[in-house]
Amino acid sequence: MAAVAQLAGRVAGTDSTVLILGESGSGKEVVARCVHRLSPRREGPFVALNCGAIPAELMESELFGHEKGAFTGAVVSRKGRFELAQGGTLFLDEIAEMSAQMQVKLLRILQERRFERVGGSQTIHADVRVVAATHRDLEQRIGDGLFREDLYYRLNVFPIEVPPLRARCEDVPVLAEHFLASLSARGHQRVHLNHEIQQALRAYPWPGNVRELENLIERLTILYPGQQVGVADLPPRYRPAVSVADDPDDERQSLAQVWAEPPALLPAGPFDLKLYLEGIEQTLIAQAMAESDQVVARAAQRLGLRRTTLVEKLKKYAGDERREGLRG
Repeated sequence: MAAVAQLAGRVAGTDSTVLILGESGSGKEVVARCVHRLSPRREGPFVALNCGAIPAELMESELFGHEKGAFTGAVVSRKGRFELAQGGTLFLDEIAEMSAQMQVKLLRILQERRFERVGGSQTIHADVRVVAATHRDLEQRIGDGLFREDLYYRLNVFPIEVPPLRARCEDVPVLAEHFLASLSARGHQRVHLNHEIQQALRAYPWPGNVRELENLIERLTILYPGQQVGVADLPPRYRPAVSVADDPDDERQSLAQVWAEPPALLPAGPFDLKLYLEGIEQTLIAQAMAESDQVVARAAQRLGLRRTTLVEKLKKYAGDERREGLRG
């Protein structure tokens, strides 16, 4: 990560396009924000867009804006992300999910640095630094005919690869402490992690990376506010492998104890059950999305939900986060 930070610092002083590569949840947006904060554009806006979360038919309006009457439902003119990011940085996350048609239009803007709103004729200069990110192998996507090679080379001016959390396990205690401090600042009672739990967390492979760690720390804070927690308080998947005796009967008994152990879910003291259950639901949705490479249909299948139901829940929790940010 020191090398990643050094690369971010080197490119920040330029206006070069940056392509951040790494697994889902590894911290690509954090690196993008770091590039922005270290750049001469730091006083300008940082505007983020997840290309995989916007329907293809709405992406052009989302990026470039539209004029009143440009299409059904366009009752007012609206600025797009390029216009909102003027003088700052536009972060295009999950760029590999962008449709072929939009890839052509994005390539044109990166080359010409100008665009028009949908339904408009006025040319707008794009004074924007573009940072893109993806968890996919773009060269393989090019070979599969899913990503334009010319756009790849336009984006890949300065690549930065973010290593997965399992490759930097020494960061786990530092990140856990950061998340604990952040939750404490938001009003949560701080939990205390003993040495054994820190060792267990460092040994876990973290398929969901930093996002998964953040979700776990928040869950522990909800379950054990103000308490000292150990390995036994972790969900079973995070605990070290259980050692068993050579006797098959002892092995069956040990495994039966592990399987039969009830999870400790009831917080100490009074609490808001509705908010508590929503927090658990939000954590499970985030984990399912991470395991499904942010593909909503696959995550919905993993959770046993209809795709439309999961989309509504994602919108709801995204709205809650935006409102929370406004209150803060």
